[in-house]
Amino acid sequence: MTNLSSLLWRTVALLAAIVVLFAPARALDDEIVGEFKKYFKQYKDSATRVEAVLSLEGTESPAVVDALLPILKMVEDPDVVRAGVRVLSKFKTDEPKAALFAAIEAQKDEAVRSGLLQAAAAGKYTGANEALKKVLVDKSWDLRRRAIDALVASSDATVVDAIAPLCADAEPAVRCSALEGLAALKSELVLKPAVDNLAHEVWQVRVSAITALRKVRHRDSIEPLIARLALEQGRLQLDVGDALNEITGRSFGTRLELWKQFWDAYKDRFQIPTDAELAKLRAKQKEEAAKYKPEKGGTSYHGIETPSRRIMFVIDVSGSMENLVVEKERFEDGGYPSLLRIDICKTELIRTIESLEGYVDFNIIAFATEVKPWKKDLVKANVVNKSAAVDWVRKLAALGGASKEDLAQAGLTASANLEAGKTNTYGALSTALGAAGRGTKDKNYECAIDTIFFLSDGRPTVGEYVDPQDVAREIREVNKLRKVVIHTIAIGEFQKDFMKLLADQNGGIFVDLGR
Repeated sequence: MTNLSSLLWRTVALLAAIVVLFAPARALDDEIVGEFKKYFKQYKDSATRVEAVLSLEGTESPAVVDALLPILKMVEDPDVVRAGVRVLSKFKTDEPKAALFAAIEAQKDEAVRSGLLQAAAAGKYTGANEALKKVLVDKSWDLRRRAIDALVASSDATVVDAIAPLCADAEPAVRCSALEGLAALKSELVLKPAVDNLAHEVWQVRVSAITALRKVRHRDSIEPLIARLALEQGRLQLDVGDALNEITGRSFGTRLELWKQFWDAYKDRFQIPTDAELAKLRAKQKEEAAKYKPEKGGTSYHGIETPSRRIMFVIDVSGSMENLVVEKERFEDGGYPSLLRIDICKTELIRTIESLEGYVDFNIIAFATEVKPWKKDLVKANVVNKSAAVDWVRKLAALGGASKEDLAQAGLTASANLEAGKTNTYGALSTALGAAGRGTKDKNYECAIDTIFFLSDGRPTVGEYVDPQDVAREIREVNKLRKVVIHTIAIGEFQKDFMKLLADQNGGIFVDLGR
């Protein structure tokens, strides 16, 4: 037998051994999928359905994709859909991934394709570029943005040419995704469209453009951003100043004249600082920041400063807000009517309302189990509206708190109203974002506010989503299109990680008032 023949037979034998080795695993995977398809239709409640879907996790078979396609249509049960996306995003081998890519091209149902694209993005799958690029011209704006997310998640720098034209997409949400995607890939292709979009009529697009220029630090961005600083107001003016700080390493913030003087003096010879140089400049900037006070006209709430002109205050009035603070020494000199958490928070909110400038639009939401807005829409901070808001806040009371427990123990549960005093965090934030009853694919994602101050003393206990991680995930997803900054203020003894996570994920600042 020749050497070539011997090598051929050894190769055939090896392949046969591999087939024999993996055949039992494939048979087991097929059995798991078969049982899932047989029994899933019997399950009627969401929790059991989710558990059944997650039983497929770790099953490396193309049949999993086929089995979960109907699940992705169940938009009336988003938890089940999310479980399906999770399973589809966990494949380790090429064969089921290839089946998923093929389904993206073959499927016609928008909800199914959206779920497949989300799975491809969450799994950071590679090898699907051609299939994903075809979706970039789909008539559905949601599918176009999902395809951008999946392409960016693959970390393949070659996709930037396909994404760049969508920076001029007719749908603002797609523009945002394209700008942010190119910036995430550190592509300088984002520079021109980002500069062009600095003047876009939709403020969320301008936020994405500013953010993109901040991430892809280039000297050609400096002059357009200085020009934009003269035109923006409120929160976006701060965003522009922060972008200029990040690009140049200077610390002029929103002070337009200083930026003009700087650029007039250095534009012919200025070089963008390296990352190492920028780190040193940032350290110096932090030292100098204390020398400059916010410009007059900004709003301050619990020490958080904002130049925003469209603000929503969200205050917790659940039962636990009736408790006394533990660290009394931190609050004794605050001029509060009592050291109840609710009185401290109401007093600070009233002080902030009274200090609002007339050009600020604002509203208030009080929440416990139910969510109660003060007004249907934002109102101007004129003297009449501020007086009305102060009166409304003064009348707020903690619902179903400690003082009601004696009634409950005596059997007077209706009078105690303990059920009304739970903490519906998701309901409050989704209402503030204008997202209550809407999905993340709803075209009506535009938002009247750009800043939320969210104050609470406890973990969520009631609502559509209760687990803190679920609440944080859903709010982040809802806010991905709205781009509202969410500042969080915590008071009380519960774990603060949740409130910090909310702020971190949504561009805000977290403040811990104490126990």
